[in-house]
Amino acid sequence: MPGAAERALIVFARAPAPGRVKTRLAPLLGARGATRLHARLVERTLETAVAAGFTDIELCCAPDTGGRFFARMRARFKLRLRRQGPGNLGERMYRALRRRPGAVLIGSDCPALRPADLRAAARALETGADAVLAPAEDGGYALIGLRRAERRVFDGIGWGGAEVLARTRARLRSLGWRWRELRTVWDVDRPQDVARLARSKRFAPLVARLAAARPLPTFSAARRRARPSAGSRRRSGAPGRT
Repeated sequence: MPGAAERALIVFARAPAPGRVKTRLAPLLGARGATRLHARLVERTLETAVAAGFTDIELCCAPDTGGRFFARMRARFKLRLRRQGPGNLGERMYRALRRRPGAVLIGSDCPALRPADLRAAARALETGADAVLAPAEDGGYALIGLRRAERRVFDGIGWGGAEVLARTRARLRSLGWRWRELRTVWDVDRPQDVARLARSKRFAPLVARLAAARPLPTFSAARRRARPSAGSRRRSGAPGRT
């Protein structure tokens, strides 16, 4: 296994293009507003990766590595770009982790992940766990790390459904693997998640600007429907769902 100075992190992200990312947020923020929020979430994810001390960071891009946004991310964060390639989310994650044994993989829509979470995931793999997961609130996980890639961890799972985490646990159990689970986190995918994000110091100014361009009653209604920031047990799909 790699030492602390060689810890590898893989980040899945889609290029920020209107109508292609965060489409469920478009009624609230507009297509361009949802795209701006997506871009900021990717930046925030990479800031967290650097703050966690990872120097081996790979940004796995969809649909490809082209475009000014990914070029800026590469220059700013000194990372490598790689195309995610074809297939469903499980196939793409499997390929990425097979290429980098011992790596941690995350998506770009979970600002609740902290540097300490990423470091804890890497330590879990370094100290004997075969896998590590960060459960997410609507039934999936926001982070996965594997000491070695195994296709059965990813095959036949309905990505984005509420049973992703439960099915993944069952796969790990059937393999006889030992795994560690980190704290439960939440992601940004629905209007009520934006209202929750608006309570964050880092995102509140951006959310306010984006919401100002849309009818205020819509945004206010989303805030009223927002779930509490603590105590919820709803979970997210899986990394890179955006």
